[in-house]
Amino acid sequence: MSTGASTKDFASRLDQTADDTEAVLTKVLADGVLPDEIARPKRLMDAMRYSSLGGGKRLRPFLVVESAAVFGVHREQALLVGAALECIHCYSLIHDDLPAMDNSDLRRGRPTLHKATDDATAILAGDALLTLAFDIVTRDEIHEDATVRLLLTRALARCAGLGGMVGGQMLDLAGEGRFGDTGPVDVARVQQMKTGALLRYGVIAGALLGQATQKEYKALDDYGRALGEAFQIADDLLDVEGDAAALGKPAGADAALNKTTFVTQLGVEGARKRVADLIATADASLSIFGAKGDVLRAAARFVAERKN
Repeated sequence: MSTGASTKDFASRLDQTADDTEAVLTKVLADGVLPDEIARPKRLMDAMRYSSLGGGKRLRPFLVVESAAVFGVHREQALLVGAALECIHCYSLIHDDLPAMDNSDLRRGRPTLHKATDDATAILAGDALLTLAFDIVTRDEIHEDATVRLLLTRALARCAGLGGMVGGQMLDLAGEGRFGDTGPVDVARVQQMKTGALLRYGVIAGALLGQATQKEYKALDDYGRALGEAFQIADDLLDVEGDAAALGKPAGADAALNKTTFVTQLGVEGARKRVADLIATADASLSIFGAKGDVLRAAARFVAERKN
């Protein structure tokens, strides 16, 4: 049994991937990168940069890079897939913050996009980042095998869409009583879709890039599912116990919106125990990879112990 990656090594790798992802996104969103015939409205480009550059831990791209590294995939290929995933994540934050959704004024320690600009610009910037993600993930340099690119694209669409993040957001809003539905909320299902699906994609994308065996794919899929749920429970705990300065967004937002969360269902101590159980599950899922899974094991611990 491996002793795992050190905290210092993990932090260094996470920071490096964040820097590398920033560089890829900066290049993708630079003037002149797109073909000349494609118009690039300055206000829209500025809004996309505002919401996707200069912030965030870049955990999702990190999961792509490190899960792909298990199979020896070139870092540049994984970073492109990670950048596509981060575009989806950033678009989701823009739309989640809108008045019609979570109505947030603060994100990553500064005004949300609709506060810095206006609702229409925020909606269109989110739409543009969403569609840009599929431009990126289909690029030839990601993998020479078109079937691999197809599988990556299909999986991203499924994790981001109706049966993933967007569907989960709809169920989450219903759980707030937005549509007159006062029935019980299946929190595990909501969060597996809304939050967990994109985290899971970060892991299975590495398996797809590495053309993993069925057994290897399932192991990483199991890890990704456990990690995604642990991340959301940790987020629920931070919403109760954290502060806005550390979080970079308002604390107590779930209670204000009357959300049913893992904490409201399990209590604080019950939620903490559930996180511990999930991290153990995630760790066990990686056993077939031996020491190659150490960084992913450290990522699970990071998710459980994070303070923002």
